[in-house]
Amino acid sequence: MNNTKGTRRASAAASRYFGLRLLMFTCAAALFVFMGFGWMATDTKLPVADADNGGLFLPAGFGAFVVADSLKGQARHIAVNTNGDIYVKARDHYANDGYGNVALRDTNGDGRADVITPFGKYDGQTYGTAMRVHDGYLYFSSELMVYRMKLKRGQLVPDSKLDTIVIDNPPYHEHQTKPIAFDNKGHIFVGWGAGSNAGQINNRQPGSPGVGSPGSLDNGNPWLKDHGGIWMFDANKTNQHQSDGVKYATGLRSIVAMDWDPKSKSLYTINHGRDDFRLLWPDLYTPWESALQPAEEFFKVQQGLDGGWPYYYYDPIKNKKLLNPEFGGDKIKQGDGAKLTQPLIGFPAHFAPNDLLFYKGKQFPDHYKNGAFIAFHGATDRAPYPQAGYIIVFVPFKDGRPSGPWEVFADGFARVDPIVNVSNAVYRPMGLAEGPDGSLYVSDTEKGRIWCIIYTGDKKTFGPAQLAAMETRKQTASNIKTPDEIKDNLFKDVAATSVVYSTYCVACHQNDGKGDGKRFPPLVQSEWVNYNKNRLIKVILNGLKGPVKVKGLSYNEVMPAHGSFLSDKQVAEVLTYIKSNFNNIPEIVTPADVSAVRKMVDKQIQQHED
Repeated sequence: MNNTKGTRRASAAASRYFGLRLLMFTCAAALFVFMGFGWMATDTKLPVADADNGGLFLPAGFGAFVVADSLKGQARHIAVNTNGDIYVKARDHYANDGYGNVALRDTNGDGRADVITPFGKYDGQTYGTAMRVHDGYLYFSSELMVYRMKLKRGQLVPDSKLDTIVIDNPPYHEHQTKPIAFDNKGHIFVGWGAGSNAGQINNRQPGSPGVGSPGSLDNGNPWLKDHGGIWMFDANKTNQHQSDGVKYATGLRSIVAMDWDPKSKSLYTINHGRDDFRLLWPDLYTPWESALQPAEEFFKVQQGLDGGWPYYYYDPIKNKKLLNPEFGGDKIKQGDGAKLTQPLIGFPAHFAPNDLLFYKGKQFPDHYKNGAFIAFHGATDRAPYPQAGYIIVFVPFKDGRPSGPWEVFADGFARVDPIVNVSNAVYRPMGLAEGPDGSLYVSDTEKGRIWCIIYTGDKKTFGPAQLAAMETRKQTASNIKTPDEIKDNLFKDVAATSVVYSTYCVACHQNDGKGDGKRFPPLVQSEWVNYNKNRLIKVILNGLKGPVKVKGLSYNEVMPAHGSFLSDKQVAEVLTYIKSNFNNIPEIVTPADVSAVRKMVDKQIQQHED
């Protein structure tokens, strides 16, 4: 009898104990839900897409909404945590109050970020790229370092110590981006871009030969020794230098897009092809050929891969690896290119692949399961043809390889058609991330916008009919299709002569743009004409005092300021003429471009006087 009463009392006490534990667990769970993206954990219903899908064109059944707009510092890669918190790698630390990262959270369940917090002060310039969540840590990179911070449940901004995982050495150079990916064995892969366009003695100088020779070990290109490839490290070890890692792949000029596919247990990347065929070798390549060459190469990366850079490029028309002209190529010679790893796909030239994501979610139709999404940031050097790319592409996969042609998944980022100059593009897609519910997030580098793409259609009926409009865009949109050599030349109607040039410029720079070889510099293939439009406009407006170096030679003569007597329209006319002739990179300069620079110069003068 007493034992029975004791058992009952014990049972009641146990019930109260476990009831209390259940209540505590429920409250903790509710708190966790509140501190994360509410709709992710409390409601399976997706947020409502924007009426215009955030300005994007998508396959039928898909919608999109803007999660955040005008982030300070813009955005590179992004990551989404298991509770829906978003982490952004800032493009510009200075504009982001010195912080390299931004954290975002939705607290009211509408899918839009209402808490936006910058964090993480570390050295970095504009090309640091990586932002990934892995194994409870947030990994991110500058141009020279890969860092990580431990994430804590419910905490938006990590306050854990900053671990340095991988260390690179200065100086800074082009293509220094440090993208990362993780395998399923505790390794982290880090991209090491090469600070060169084509391995020349003098980088980007017309006619300059390449250093080394294909297949040479003793006389190879020096960039390949410790750049132009992928290195593998321990993902959990700190303060690793390149010598502590394993050189996993080589012959890759510039790597920004990289991901591990858990389905095939393989690493993949897309290599940025080289630039400037027309500018550097005008007697060999036409403007049209330069716009279409070389391909952006999509590789399945097995250890020991050699992509062929700087000796070879991939011709997407001939589907062959050819010798670069810097190493004796003539558009025909193949050398040993056929022996190198060939790409899975040769994407159109200069599309600029900047992120890669293998889709693992269930929200999208089965067509997208295990396939690859690619963010193409967009071309800068396709002139005189429309700049191309600025899209999200999808590649279906089966057994670790593409199972069909690539598709246009999202377009409309640039907001202009045609894209004459890269500066005309309003948005440029950069980073990709998958949300815990299978939504796809996309970041933008220009204004710091983030979209979330969702599927609300009938997954059972999704097929070719829903993709038809996107296939039409692939074949007809000026930023995607193969340009017609004559009809799509944006500069075919540019005036063959310039009244401003013949009046004010020809005496010094000569009719052929070659200068006099002593006092006045050439305009032909000049670094002062190409690459930096705003600087060129300033030279016309403000003049220039020597000494200055042009194509390796020093010039001391003074160029007078022309801003006081030339209108914005006249400055635009002469610069368009100069950039469209003399074997320079074609570019249209508008009166609006000149006006913007003139206002900036006037403001700087006023600030200096004050």
